[in-house]
Amino acid sequence: MMEKDCCFTHEKDWFRYRAGAIIAEDGCVLLVGNEKEDYLYSVGGGVHMGETARDAVIREVYEETGVRYDIDRLAVIHENFWYGDGAYDKGLRCHEVSLYFLMKPRGTKELDSNSYTHFNDKETMNWIPIDELDNYRYYPSFLKDYLSREHNFAEHIVTDERKT
Repeated sequence: MMEKDCCFTHEKDWFRYRAGAIIAEDGCVLLVGNEKEDYLYSVGGGVHMGETARDAVIREVYEETGVRYDIDRLAVIHENFWYGDGAYDKGLRCHEVSLYFLMKPRGTKELDSNSYTHFNDKETMNWIPIDELDNYRYYPSFLKDYLSREHNFAEHIVTDERKT
């Protein structure tokens, strides 16, 4: 039986509950790309009905990287609003709530990825130097700022990229 993500579409509105991972090793952050989109994004995905966000991020990280990472802590509660212009969300008014977990470093960048999107597009894992993130289009857009500071607690970040 296929698991059902906590998301819905109603007319032109789309909502999604997502668990994301912040994976950093040796001054780099792991971001994902795919064959359809012109941007990179964090490892993660939809939380399934009846699944905790913690379980979802562990599952998603393993599905996408082929490696088991442990959670360090909840890092960011992210409310994100945008008008879709990509291959998967074009024309939709998007609202996503994501819980981002900081994953414990493993001391290696080795992965065993063979990941595909829900639409069967090949995904690639990319270790991007944190100080070079400005050279890329990536999401979540708060990532570079977040990784450049110390944190003692989970932060609540709201991003509204809707164009009027």
